[in-house]
Amino acid sequence: MKTLNLTLICLFASLLSFANISQTEKNALLALHASTNGEQWTKKWDLNTDVSNWFGVTVENNKVVALNLPFNNLKGNLPEELGNLRALTKINFGFNKISGTIPSSFSKLNNLKSLELFLNKLEGEIPSFLGTLTNLEVLALYSNSFSGDIPLELANLKNLKELQLGSNFLTGVIPSELGALTKLEKLSLIDNKLKGEIPLELTDLKNLEELILSENKLTGNLPLQFSQLNSLSTLMVSDNNMDVEYATVVEDRASVRSSIVTYNDTYVVERD
Repeated sequence: MKTLNLTLICLFASLLSFANISQTEKNALLALHASTNGEQWTKKWDLNTDVSNWFGVTVENNKVVALNLPFNNLKGNLPEELGNLRALTKINFGFNKISGTIPSSFSKLNNLKSLELFLNKLEGEIPSFLGTLTNLEVLALYSNSFSGDIPLELANLKNLKELQLGSNFLTGVIPSELGALTKLEKLSLIDNKLKGEIPLELTDLKNLEELILSENKLTGNLPLQFSQLNSLSTLMVSDNNMDVEYATVVEDRASVRSSIVTYNDTYVVERD
């Protein structure tokens, strides 16, 4: 009897260890595997095992909540089926060879807090629907081939802490609306084709630690108010067409506990 009870307990425990995700969610994962050349991934999925054992897949309460597949040789397009993973809070597909565009179904991922698609081959415009993902804290799309303007809708991401869009082919101006992202700590738009002046509204970002705008076509002056952002540690504006008056930027620095050092039009704010 004791042996039978022990066998039943072990069987029950083994059943609990399997993730009972819906077939819809499993199909979404299988679609990702098929569309990104899963057989050639660096760390492969054994499709005959439980989903919870698949590399980079995190399951909680029978829902897929995270996909972490950086440096894994994903090659191909992202499938629309990923939009069926409604409980996702994190996607990290960085350092791969993903091409095509961001699927429109991503607009359904309302629980997403981190979307990291950097260092891929994605193209097209940055979708405006990303502005509906209001739980986003990290949006990292740098080092792709995105083009067009920065969507004004990104200003709706009030919880955003990191916005990294550098090394693309973005044009137009830096939206002044980004000044509404009051939780923003890092903003990088380096190596694009942005023009116009740096919006004064960016000086309203009191939590900003890094502002990197180098290698664009920006003009005008660097707003003096940046010297009053106490959290700012790095401010880079090199390789633009700006008419920067160094003295006007630092003339009031004695009252703001900082100094601004210039080097080839690059500004680094050094804290005491």
